[in-house]
Amino acid sequence: MSTVEDSDGANTASGEKDAESSKMHKVHKMRAKRDHGGDIDPVYKKLSAINGEINRMSSKELRDKLAELKLDVRGSKDILQKRLKMHYKQRKLMKAKVKPPGNSTYDYLIIIDFEATCQENNLNYNHEIIEFPAVLVDCHTRETVDEFHEFCKPIINPRLTEFCCGLTGITQDVVDKADEFPAVLERMESWMSSHYLGVDHTFAVVTDGPWDMSRFLQMQCNSSKIHFPHWGKKWINIRKAYSSYYSCKRMNLEEMLINLGLKFQGTQHCGLHDSRNIARIAIQLLNDGCDLVKNEFLHVAPPSPGTKSLGCLSNISSGDTSDHQNRTKEEIVKKLEDMKLESKNFVEENQDLLEYHRLQST
Repeated sequence: MSTVEDSDGANTASGEKDAESSKMHKVHKMRAKRDHGGDIDPVYKKLSAINGEINRMSSKELRDKLAELKLDVRGSKDILQKRLKMHYKQRKLMKAKVKPPGNSTYDYLIIIDFEATCQENNLNYNHEIIEFPAVLVDCHTRETVDEFHEFCKPIINPRLTEFCCGLTGITQDVVDKADEFPAVLERMESWMSSHYLGVDHTFAVVTDGPWDMSRFLQMQCNSSKIHFPHWGKKWINIRKAYSSYYSCKRMNLEEMLINLGLKFQGTQHCGLHDSRNIARIAIQLLNDGCDLVKNEFLHVAPPSPGTKSLGCLSNISSGDTSDHQNRTKEEIVKKLEDMKLESKNFVEENQDLLEYHRLQST
């Protein structure tokens, strides 16, 4: 079973946050120097002055300015500051004929939020996926274009617990009428093929946390005795992307929406409704200039005789899991080269990751 060594939902200590912010500032500074032959373009100095002015603005002043620019005025003060800074950054860089941020790495995002069998106060429960939703977002038009949604029949624990029914809203008769997971997965992949995903269009899976891919899908594939799908081995953890981009603590789904000035639409713990709301957050991130890229992956170990393949969650951006701790720099470089990310900016992203690793090492 997958092991997750992460602190989702935990507040970051102020000292650690300041140190992390300082490291990333150095990364962006080195990147700017690299992109401009060792000299920082004057436009970045102008942007630094603009950012200073924005930092001194009140919430009302920020909303008034955003309204004047016909931009979204919803969200906390941190969100408003980030939105206004990104607007000026894009405008100034385009005027200076420097490549502006905000271009999406992928053509589409597939937002997935499984619901699985569960039992109250039982962390070792053998989960089986009972709801399989997928929401397709076009990164260029920044809107939802299609949805896939089916229920699955559990086999190991065919009777849903009272706790599971109450949490998910899924009733016994719904799963009794459903097909088993392998058949549903096959239809979902046919749905992906109908949109030419991975053929004509690049895409990335988006989840709210690491558990959907590293725990639920991994356990389900093992119990169903099927191969783990290749498209699920790397994904975007929206919580990490959100906290990193807006420089805030790690938040859950509802907290992220509230921080953006949005309200949850639908019923919580309904897989389809959760996926739709995660899609709203992803679209807002794109609108605010964030380039969403894969930040977690599942390393599937070779299967031993008589057992199925097991995996462990690896964090692409931090490089601090136990799997990475004893690696030399050369091994990390080789690992990055072997990843083969579906990204138009592969070399540039990996250079940033290596710079970040060097900063951590020192």
